[in-house]
Amino acid sequence: MSAKTLINTAHSEGNTSITFSRNGAHIYTGGSDSLVRVWKTQLGTDQEPEAVLDAMECVTCVAAGRNHWFSGSGDAEVRQYEDGKSTFDALVTGAIGVPIRSIAINPQGSRIAVASDEPSIKVIDLEDTTKMMVLRGHSKAVRRVTWHPSGALLTSCGADGNIIVWDVSEEEPKEVEVIQGTLPAVPDPESPEWQHDCSAVWHTSGEHFYVATRAHEIATISRSKWSRSATFTDEACSGAVTALAMSTNGVYLASASKAGLFIWATQNRRLIYRRFQDSLTAPITQMAWSPSQNLLAWTDNEGVLTRWQECIPPDGIDPVRPSAAASRVLTTAKKRVDASGLFDFVTEDAKELAGDPDADMADVTEGAMVDLDDDWILDDLGGGMNDDDEKEKDRKFDGAGFREMVSVTKAQPPFQPGSTPMENKKRYLAYNMIGVIEVTDQDTHHIVNVEFHDRSLRKGYHFTDHFKYNLAALGERGAVYACQREAEHPAHVIYKPYGNWASQSEWTYELPPAATVLGIAAGGAPPSKSLRSANDADVQGQGTVVIATSDHQLIFLTGSGVERYIMSLQGDFVSMVAGQEWVFVVHREGSTTMDGSQNLTGRLIKFEDFCLLQKDSLPIPKGRTLKWLGITEEGAPALYDSAGVLNILPRFRIPFQATWTCLLNTNTLERRQGKVESYWPVGVSGDTFMCLILKGQQEHPGFPRPLIQELPCRLPFRRSDSKEQPLEEHIARESMLLDILRDGLPDDELTTDDIARRELALDKEIIQLIQVACKNDKPGRAIDLTKLLHHNASFGVALKVAGFYHLIGLQEKMEMLKEDREDTDRLVVARDRRREQ
Repeated sequence: MSAKTLINTAHSEGNTSITFSRNGAHIYTGGSDSLVRVWKTQLGTDQEPEAVLDAMECVTCVAAGRNHWFSGSGDAEVRQYEDGKSTFDALVTGAIGVPIRSIAINPQGSRIAVASDEPSIKVIDLEDTTKMMVLRGHSKAVRRVTWHPSGALLTSCGADGNIIVWDVSEEEPKEVEVIQGTLPAVPDPESPEWQHDCSAVWHTSGEHFYVATRAHEIATISRSKWSRSATFTDEACSGAVTALAMSTNGVYLASASKAGLFIWATQNRRLIYRRFQDSLTAPITQMAWSPSQNLLAWTDNEGVLTRWQECIPPDGIDPVRPSAAASRVLTTAKKRVDASGLFDFVTEDAKELAGDPDADMADVTEGAMVDLDDDWILDDLGGGMNDDDEKEKDRKFDGAGFREMVSVTKAQPPFQPGSTPMENKKRYLAYNMIGVIEVTDQDTHHIVNVEFHDRSLRKGYHFTDHFKYNLAALGERGAVYACQREAEHPAHVIYKPYGNWASQSEWTYELPPAATVLGIAAGGAPPSKSLRSANDADVQGQGTVVIATSDHQLIFLTGSGVERYIMSLQGDFVSMVAGQEWVFVVHREGSTTMDGSQNLTGRLIKFEDFCLLQKDSLPIPKGRTLKWLGITEEGAPALYDSAGVLNILPRFRIPFQATWTCLLNTNTLERRQGKVESYWPVGVSGDTFMCLILKGQQEHPGFPRPLIQELPCRLPFRRSDSKEQPLEEHIARESMLLDILRDGLPDDELTTDDIARRELALDKEIIQLIQVACKNDKPGRAIDLTKLLHHNASFGVALKVAGFYHLIGLQEKMEMLKEDREDTDRLVVARDRRREQ
């Protein structure tokens, strides 16, 4: 795939600024013509952007928050606008007769830092602009301000050449460190150097930041000592650095100078790509990476906006998707090898960083020949992210000939399906097809609110939580909560069965003093009638509770608190979900692998005898993580990974024979075309994926609670025939769901009215395909389809279709198939097979 560059004249000549909206859907540019233009990222060069005309003098800076964007200008005003629009919203603040030079919104979107030609900095609460702190420490104007990823620290770069780090986490700001001698001192706002972006660019890890030095280098400033720990240098890069930008996932750092535009690997400070000055028309004044796609954009002092689409080739690490490389930043520089020795040694780690962990040596070298376009060259892609010097090679191979293997893939921590982190003092503890558990933090305690989707079956409730439960699960018969140990209080689990009798039926289970709760699950049969008052608990019980602990144990208890079984769990626990008859537990087999695999295994454990029903590796490819576990309406285990792929385990009742099946790849949905959105799973109902739609880079749902959306499931069939392919896909998908229902029938039951009705509907679709096959003279295809028929009467219809097209030979073969079916009752055969399981 070739890289594509889109160029638009945005403003008149002069300093030009740029930023992306938080969801990546828009680009905001401000220029010396006093305008801000709002560009739609997905549109090309022929778009007509909205123009914002409110500034009276040149626009010096732009920044984007969660729901608004902001501009600062030479008329000393900071203005607020609605996200993606030119609608003026509010005047945030102003300086006293001096230009605004820089604005920055903290990662939480709650505060704005404002720098101007005054030596002080304002930090303003956007909810209440009367809440303001003033930072004083520079002796001259402040050119740039940037936030630490946590939002607790602020860095300011002044015209006096000093970088000051501020702690703004408390009500009173503190000056943490003054870093002198790194930045150039630029006292004259009219000088060309003033237009250079001297920002301190924080790495996503928060452990260090990058800054352009007065020696025309890029320095890494460590947070631990606030001193230079490394330098980005290359013979191809010369002259003053005019702009820096960090990719969303921290893998790449882009820089610009008079020699061109450069992209570096932050892991080892190697130059990966470069663009020579001949292809640049003017000095770059500011750059920005898209937060949602593979796109780098910049503006220059001629007022031109340039967008480089697909800036990282397909065989490189995506600049948006979280990567292990982002967390593996070296503290010592490695020497650069020349091109002749570029592929002398390529480890598995290097292959991963090149984007293809399965590639062989030819694959890596071939990947280095990606056509970016005539202006771009690829520099050392195969080994550019990971090369070794002689000492490193000696370390990997000791004198005895053994190689030291180190896992570099970050292990996925345990998580509770359907939960979200605390944000603005609210979170979801559980969100599934049964209901929702919401938590509100009241500082000294939590308020827990439980609501159900079907209020005729279960009655919602709320309670005051003084233990601050951080884990919860909603089951068919009750809800389970867990809190961790604190001081002299051990970790414990509380189970609250549904119904008016719940206050008498709830119970608590305490863990040993040193143990913590990693995960909980609540299983049980769906209620046959309402649990709001009188219920059938005496017959069906109150469900089953499963607890995963830090002691590598699974604890099984009945819904009434009877301790049944404690199972030792092999490997690190990751997540689990409970159904009517079983619990599905995911753990890590050993450690993660060097090539990006989480190495996850799933175990299906029966409640009846605590024996394994299934055990298999999860279909989570390298570089992906598990995002959700759930249960389909038919009772099958389901999982959803970080790439948006939904898998289910349809024949799970057949011991150790079930296989995972991809039920939906959300990346292929038609509704996703041209949109930046993702999907937060809630459940799977039949052939419908129930989810919450997240916009932009949103990772989890917020408040107020969004509505559950329904997306159609589709097997990844790839035939291009517009008439036959949808029928084939539906037949295969419906047959898979019917298999789950048949496997769950009692031993003395052959079928149900619902199954028979759905089989008949399938036969009608199969007859349609048989007719098309006969019409196109494809008897072999017609025979294959005839074998899929369910009811004996359907064979008679198929015979009539073949006779209509005068296919005598096909009729004879169909007649034989019909006789075979009549001799053996398929329903009896299926029942006998269930009895053998």
